[in-house]
Amino acid sequence: MATVEQEVPPLTAGMKLTRDEFLRRWGLHPEITKAELIGGVVYLPSPVSAEHGDREGHAGLWLGTYWVATVGAEFGHNSTSMMLEDSPQADVNLCIRPDCGGASWIEDRYLHGAPELIAEVCLTSGDYDLHLKYDLYETVGVQEYVAILVEQQEIRWHRLVNGRYQLLPPDADGIWHSRVFPGLWLDGAALLRRDMQRVLAVLQAGIATPEHQAFVERLAHQRAGT
Repeated sequence: MATVEQEVPPLTAGMKLTRDEFLRRWGLHPEITKAELIGGVVYLPSPVSAEHGDREGHAGLWLGTYWVATVGAEFGHNSTSMMLEDSPQADVNLCIRPDCGGASWIEDRYLHGAPELIAEVCLTSGDYDLHLKYDLYETVGVQEYVAILVEQQEIRWHRLVNGRYQLLPPDADGIWHSRVFPGLWLDGAALLRRDMQRVLAVLQAGIATPEHQAFVERLAHQRAGT
């Protein structure tokens, strides 16, 4: 007798599915570890290279360190998300907790809504990350989208302004400053050359600012009010 897995075809790149059917088929085929539904179309990214994994880990260390210092924020890695009728699986995300006024929440084990910041490592997926995902993140209202372009040795920090992304430039010293998360500073050149000591030193300087302390206090006040 055929098993359920045999009766239900696995996900195939290019399939057009509803989100419910996408998640159902994925759930019946646990051998699939990464899949995304963008614009109703299934995408199965290629196996993650060592370099992509390293770069993703660096981005995670940067955002995770900020999260540790910021009560009221939440940090996620490679999480399947429910956005409109799609299900992207962003490399790293940083959110404000819903009880602190954030725009995303956990429901039925999945992240729903729009994380305030998403970071994607673009190694072999630049066209995909900078077009299909870019459009989705812009539409759902992800406030800041950081694309780390490895081959081009470039950081593109997109900020949502009146519903459209604009590139956020670094300051005169080459440091990016998040507009959503005060104190979230990034030395993009250091990140690209894998100098994580420098990345974390710059971040700690941002965390030490009065603006970051005021932000944490504002989140606590919001949580208490909720």
